[in-house]
Amino acid sequence: MKNIPVLHVEGQSLAEAYEKAIVELFNNGIRIKTQYDRPGDPPSIDATMNITVWEPWSDPMIHKAFPGGIEDLREYVMELEGYKDNWMKSMNDPQDTRWEYTYHWRLHDYGSWKEKDFTTGKQVVKGAFRINQIDAVIEKLAREPYTRQAQMITWMPNMDLQCYDPPCLQSLFYRIVEDDDGTRYLNCNVRFRSNDAWGANFMNMFGIIHFNRNVILSELERKTGRKHKLGRLNWHADSYHIYGKDIEDCRKRLIEKLREPFDKRIFNFFDPVIQEIYNEAEEKIRQKIEKYNIEHGIEK
Repeated sequence: MKNIPVLHVEGQSLAEAYEKAIVELFNNGIRIKTQYDRPGDPPSIDATMNITVWEPWSDPMIHKAFPGGIEDLREYVMELEGYKDNWMKSMNDPQDTRWEYTYHWRLHDYGSWKEKDFTTGKQVVKGAFRINQIDAVIEKLAREPYTRQAQMITWMPNMDLQCYDPPCLQSLFYRIVEDDDGTRYLNCNVRFRSNDAWGANFMNMFGIIHFNRNVILSELERKTGRKHKLGRLNWHADSYHIYGKDIEDCRKRLIEKLREPFDKRIFNFFDPVIQEIYNEAEEKIRQKIEKYNIEHGIEK
Protein backbone atom coordinates (compact mmCIF):
# COMPACT_ATOMS: atom_id res chain seq x y z
CA MET A 1 0.00 0.00 0.00
CA LYS A 2 1.41 3.42 -0.94
CA ASN A 3 -1.13 5.62 0.88
CA ILE A 4 -1.98 6.12 4.56
CA PRO A 5 -5.77 5.75 4.98
CA VAL A 6 -7.87 8.81 5.88
CA LEU A 7 -10.67 7.74 8.24
CA HIS A 8 -13.61 9.59 9.80
CA VAL A 9 -16.07 8.74 12.56
CA GLU A 10 -18.82 10.63 14.37
CA GLY A 11 -20.55 10.13 17.69
CA GLN A 12 -22.97 12.03 19.90
CA SER A 13 -20.88 11.48 23.03
CA LEU A 14 -17.18 11.09 23.68
CA ALA A 15 -17.43 7.40 24.61
CA GLU A 16 -19.36 6.60 21.43
CA ALA A 17 -17.00 8.53 19.15
CA TYR A 18 -13.88 7.10 20.82
CA GLU A 19 -15.06 3.50 20.43
CA LYS A 20 -15.97 4.05 16.78
CA ALA A 21 -12.53 5.56 16.13
CA ILE A 22 -10.67 2.62 17.68
CA VAL A 23 -12.77 0.08 15.78
CA GLU A 24 -12.37 1.95 12.48
CA LEU A 25 -8.62 2.18 12.96
CA PHE A 26 -8.33 -1.47 14.00
CA ASN A 27 -10.21 -2.63 10.93
CA ASN A 28 -8.93 -0.22 8.28
CA GLY A 29 -5.58 1.17 9.40
CA ILE A 30 -2.26 0.47 7.68
CA ARG A 31 0.54 -1.55 9.29
CA ILE A 32 3.68 0.55 9.67
CA LYS A 33 6.79 0.75 11.87
CA THR A 34 7.48 3.54 14.37
CA GLN A 35 10.71 4.95 15.79
CA TYR A 36 9.64 3.81 19.27
CA ASP A 37 9.32 0.09 18.47
CA ARG A 38 11.26 -2.36 20.62
CA PRO A 39 12.94 -5.41 19.08
CA GLY A 40 10.26 -7.96 18.25
CA ASP A 41 7.33 -5.53 18.34
CA PRO A 42 4.84 -5.98 15.49
CA PRO A 43 4.15 -2.95 13.29
CA SER A 44 1.67 -0.38 14.54
CA ILE A 45 -1.80 0.18 13.08
CA ASP A 46 -1.94 3.73 11.72
CA ALA A 47 -4.19 6.14 9.84
CA THR A 48 -5.03 9.80 9.53
CA MET A 49 -8.18 10.15 11.63
CA ASN A 50 -10.95 12.71 12.02
CA ILE A 51 -13.26 12.28 15.03
CA THR A 52 -16.35 14.46 15.53
CA VAL A 53 -18.06 14.52 18.93
CA TRP A 54 -21.36 16.35 18.53
CA GLU A 55 -22.28 16.63 22.23
CA PRO A 56 -18.96 16.59 24.16
CA TRP A 57 -20.56 17.55 27.49
CA SER A 58 -22.97 14.62 27.52
CA ASP A 59 -23.10 11.05 28.72
CA PRO A 60 -21.93 8.45 28.12
CA MET A 61 -18.63 10.29 28.38
CA ILE A 62 -16.20 7.67 29.73
CA HIS A 63 -15.25 4.47 27.91
CA LYS A 64 -14.10 1.66 30.19
CA ALA A 65 -11.47 0.48 27.71
CA PHE A 66 -9.15 3.45 28.15
CA PRO A 67 -6.00 2.43 30.10
CA GLY A 68 -6.55 4.32 33.33
CA GLY A 69 -9.01 5.16 36.08
CA ILE A 70 -11.30 8.02 37.09
CA GLU A 71 -8.55 9.52 39.27
CA ASP A 72 -6.19 9.54 36.27
CA LEU A 73 -8.72 11.56 34.30
CA ARG A 74 -8.94 14.14 37.09
CA GLU A 75 -5.15 14.37 37.28
CA TYR A 76 -4.85 14.92 33.54
CA VAL A 77 -7.44 17.70 33.62
CA MET A 78 -5.45 19.38 36.41
CA GLU A 79 -2.27 18.98 34.36
CA LEU A 80 -3.90 20.79 31.43
CA GLU A 81 -4.84 23.57 33.84
CA GLY A 82 -1.19 24.09 34.78
CA TYR A 83 -0.73 22.13 38.00
CA LYS A 84 2.41 20.39 36.71
CA ASP A 85 4.13 23.26 34.91
CA ASN A 86 6.85 23.16 37.58
CA TRP A 87 7.74 19.63 36.48
CA MET A 88 9.44 20.94 33.33
CA LYS A 89 13.18 20.40 33.02
CA SER A 90 15.97 22.93 32.74
CA MET A 91 16.79 22.70 29.05
CA ASN A 92 20.48 23.56 29.58
CA ASP A 93 21.02 20.89 32.25
CA PRO A 94 21.85 17.45 30.77
CA GLN A 95 21.28 15.86 34.19
CA ASP A 96 17.68 17.04 34.32
CA THR A 97 15.42 14.30 32.97
CA ARG A 98 12.03 15.87 33.64
CA TRP A 99 9.51 16.89 30.98
CA GLU A 100 10.65 19.20 28.19
CA TYR A 101 7.27 20.94 28.12
CA THR A 102 3.68 20.75 29.25
CA TYR A 103 0.75 21.58 27.01
CA HIS A 104 -0.41 24.23 29.46
CA TRP A 105 2.99 25.93 29.43
CA ARG A 106 3.07 26.02 25.64
CA LEU A 107 -0.43 27.56 25.58
CA HIS A 108 0.00 29.92 28.54
CA ASP A 109 3.70 30.83 28.10
CA TYR A 110 4.34 30.20 24.41
CA GLY A 111 7.82 31.06 23.15
CA SER A 112 9.58 30.44 26.45
CA TRP A 113 11.28 27.57 28.27
CA LYS A 114 13.17 26.96 31.50
CA GLU A 115 16.91 26.88 32.12
CA LYS A 116 19.02 26.47 35.21
CA ASP A 117 20.99 29.37 36.65
CA PHE A 118 24.09 27.47 37.75
CA THR A 119 25.12 30.34 40.03
CA THR A 120 21.97 30.22 42.14
CA GLY A 121 20.81 26.70 41.26
CA LYS A 122 17.33 28.05 40.48
CA GLN A 123 15.27 27.78 37.33
CA VAL A 124 14.75 30.87 35.19
CA VAL A 125 12.45 31.43 32.23
CA LYS A 126 14.16 32.06 28.91
CA GLY A 127 12.92 33.08 25.47
CA ALA A 128 12.69 36.07 23.19
CA PHE A 129 9.00 36.45 24.07
CA ARG A 130 6.35 34.91 26.31
CA ILE A 131 2.76 34.91 25.05
CA ASN A 132 -0.33 33.93 27.04
CA GLN A 133 -2.37 32.48 24.19
CA ILE A 134 -5.20 31.39 26.50
CA ASP A 135 -6.00 34.93 27.62
CA ALA A 136 -5.57 36.26 24.08
CA VAL A 137 -8.00 33.72 22.60
CA ILE A 138 -10.60 34.34 25.31
CA GLU A 139 -10.35 38.10 24.78
CA LYS A 140 -10.70 37.69 21.01
CA LEU A 141 -13.73 35.41 21.32
CA ALA A 142 -15.39 37.72 23.84
CA ARG A 143 -14.91 40.68 21.50
CA GLU A 144 -15.65 38.92 18.19
CA PRO A 145 -17.28 35.50 18.73
CA TYR A 146 -17.46 34.92 14.96
CA THR A 147 -13.69 35.43 14.49
CA ARG A 148 -11.65 32.87 12.58
CA GLN A 149 -8.47 33.93 14.38
CA ALA A 150 -9.01 32.33 17.80
CA GLN A 151 -6.23 29.77 17.62
CA MET A 152 -3.52 28.50 19.97
CA ILE A 153 -0.45 26.53 18.91
CA THR A 154 2.24 24.55 20.70
CA TRP A 155 4.94 23.84 18.09
CA MET A 156 8.22 25.74 18.55
CA PRO A 157 10.51 24.85 15.61
CA ASN A 158 13.61 26.21 17.34
CA MET A 159 13.24 23.42 19.91
CA ASP A 160 10.85 20.78 18.64
CA LEU A 161 12.57 19.81 15.40
CA GLN A 162 15.43 18.42 17.52
CA CYS A 163 13.34 17.21 20.46
CA TYR A 164 13.15 13.44 21.17
CA ASP A 165 9.48 13.64 22.21
CA PRO A 166 8.01 16.90 20.83
CA PRO A 167 4.42 17.97 21.48
CA CYS A 168 1.74 15.80 19.94
CA LEU A 169 -0.95 18.46 20.35
CA GLN A 170 -0.40 21.10 17.67
CA SER A 171 -3.31 23.52 17.75
CA LEU A 172 -6.72 24.42 19.12
CA PHE A 173 -9.11 26.49 16.99
CA TYR A 174 -12.29 28.05 18.41
CA ARG A 175 -15.36 29.64 16.92
CA ILE A 176 -18.73 30.51 18.43
CA VAL A 177 -22.20 30.14 16.98
CA GLU A 178 -25.44 31.39 18.54
CA ASP A 179 -28.86 29.73 18.53
CA ASP A 180 -32.25 31.45 18.31
CA ASP A 181 -32.47 31.66 22.12
CA GLY A 182 -29.22 33.60 22.34
CA THR A 183 -27.16 30.75 23.79
CA ARG A 184 -23.62 30.72 22.43
CA TYR A 185 -21.91 27.43 21.58
CA LEU A 186 -18.14 27.06 21.65
CA ASN A 187 -17.03 24.91 18.72
CA CYS A 188 -13.47 23.57 18.78
CA ASN A 189 -11.10 21.97 16.28
CA VAL A 190 -8.10 20.13 17.71
CA ARG A 191 -5.13 18.95 15.68
CA PHE A 192 -2.62 16.34 16.84
CA ARG A 193 0.40 15.46 14.69
CA SER A 194 0.66 12.09 16.50
CA ASN A 195 -1.96 10.51 18.73
CA ASP A 196 -1.59 7.19 20.55
CA ALA A 197 -5.11 5.90 19.96
CA TRP A 198 -4.98 3.20 22.61
CA GLY A 199 -2.61 4.66 25.19
CA ALA A 200 -3.52 8.35 25.25
CA ASN A 201 -6.28 9.51 22.89
CA PHE A 202 -9.24 9.05 25.21
CA MET A 203 -7.55 10.94 28.03
CA ASN A 204 -6.44 13.64 25.58
CA MET A 205 -10.01 14.20 24.38
CA PHE A 206 -11.52 14.05 27.87
CA GLY A 207 -8.93 16.55 29.09
CA ILE A 208 -9.42 19.03 26.24
CA ILE A 209 -13.22 18.90 26.67
CA HIS A 210 -12.82 19.81 30.34
CA PHE A 211 -10.17 22.44 29.58
CA ASN A 212 -12.57 24.05 27.11
CA ARG A 213 -15.37 24.10 29.65
CA ASN A 214 -13.41 24.92 32.83
CA VAL A 215 -10.97 27.45 31.37
CA ILE A 216 -12.19 28.87 28.05
CA LEU A 217 -15.97 28.72 28.38
CA SER A 218 -16.19 29.75 32.05
CA GLU A 219 -14.02 32.83 31.46
CA LEU A 220 -16.03 33.75 28.36
CA GLU A 221 -19.18 33.71 30.47
CA ARG A 222 -17.54 35.90 33.10
CA LYS A 223 -16.28 38.42 30.54
CA THR A 224 -19.44 38.65 28.45
CA GLY A 225 -22.24 37.94 30.91
CA ARG A 226 -23.65 35.61 28.26
CA LYS A 227 -24.58 31.94 28.54
CA HIS A 228 -22.14 29.62 26.75
CA LYS A 229 -22.22 25.87 26.17
CA LEU A 230 -19.88 23.43 24.49
CA GLY A 231 -20.63 22.86 20.82
CA ARG A 232 -19.13 20.10 18.74
CA LEU A 233 -15.51 18.97 19.08
CA ASN A 234 -13.68 18.01 15.89
CA TRP A 235 -10.47 16.06 16.48
CA HIS A 236 -7.91 15.57 13.71
CA ALA A 237 -4.86 13.32 14.14
CA ASP A 238 -2.26 13.19 11.35
CA SER A 239 -1.09 9.86 12.78
CA TYR A 240 -3.71 8.02 14.82
CA HIS A 241 -2.10 4.77 15.84
CA ILE A 242 -2.10 1.68 18.04
CA TYR A 243 1.44 0.59 18.82
CA GLY A 244 2.24 -3.00 17.92
CA LYS A 245 2.82 -3.87 21.58
CA ASP A 246 -0.75 -2.75 22.41
CA ILE A 247 -2.68 -4.46 19.62
CA GLU A 248 -3.57 -7.60 21.56
CA ASP A 249 -4.59 -5.59 24.63
CA CYS A 250 -6.86 -3.51 22.42
CA ARG A 251 -8.33 -6.65 20.87
CA LYS A 252 -9.08 -8.23 24.25
CA ARG A 253 -10.35 -5.15 26.09
CA LEU A 254 -12.40 -3.54 23.33
CA ILE A 255 -12.72 -5.38 20.01
CA GLU A 256 -13.77 -8.70 21.55
CA LYS A 257 -16.27 -6.93 23.84
CA LEU A 258 -18.25 -5.40 21.00
CA ARG A 259 -20.71 -8.30 21.21
CA GLU A 260 -21.78 -6.98 24.63
CA PRO A 261 -24.38 -4.19 25.04
CA PHE A 262 -22.83 -0.73 24.70
CA ASP A 263 -23.86 0.30 28.21
CA LYS A 264 -21.59 -2.43 29.59
CA ARG A 265 -18.58 -0.70 28.01
CA ILE A 266 -19.08 2.82 29.37
CA PHE A 267 -19.36 4.91 32.52
CA ASN A 268 -21.67 7.90 32.79
CA PHE A 269 -19.52 10.81 33.98
CA PHE A 270 -22.50 12.49 35.63
CA ASP A 271 -23.38 9.38 37.64
CA PRO A 272 -23.20 10.45 41.32
CA VAL A 273 -20.74 7.64 42.15
CA ILE A 274 -18.37 8.64 39.34
CA GLN A 275 -18.71 12.32 40.28
CA GLU A 276 -17.78 11.52 43.88
CA ILE A 277 -14.67 9.58 42.83
CA TYR A 278 -13.68 12.29 40.35
CA ASN A 279 -14.14 15.22 42.73
CA GLU A 280 -12.58 13.57 45.77
CA ALA A 281 -9.46 12.75 43.73
CA GLU A 282 -8.44 16.42 43.51
CA GLU A 283 -7.06 16.73 47.03
CA LYS A 284 -5.09 13.49 46.71
CA ILE A 285 -3.61 14.73 43.44
CA ARG A 286 -2.67 18.08 44.99
CA GLN A 287 -0.85 16.20 47.75
CA LYS A 288 0.87 13.96 45.19
CA ILE A 289 2.09 17.00 43.24
CA GLU A 290 3.28 18.72 46.41
CA LYS A 291 5.15 15.59 47.50
CA TYR A 292 6.85 15.36 44.10
CA ASN A 293 7.82 19.04 44.30
CA ILE A 294 9.37 18.60 47.73
CA GLU A 295 11.23 15.40 46.81
CA HIS A 296 12.71 17.02 43.71
CA GLY A 297 13.39 20.42 45.24
CA ILE A 298 11.00 22.15 42.87
CA GLU A 299 9.99 25.71 43.66
CA LYS A 300 6.36 26.72 43.33
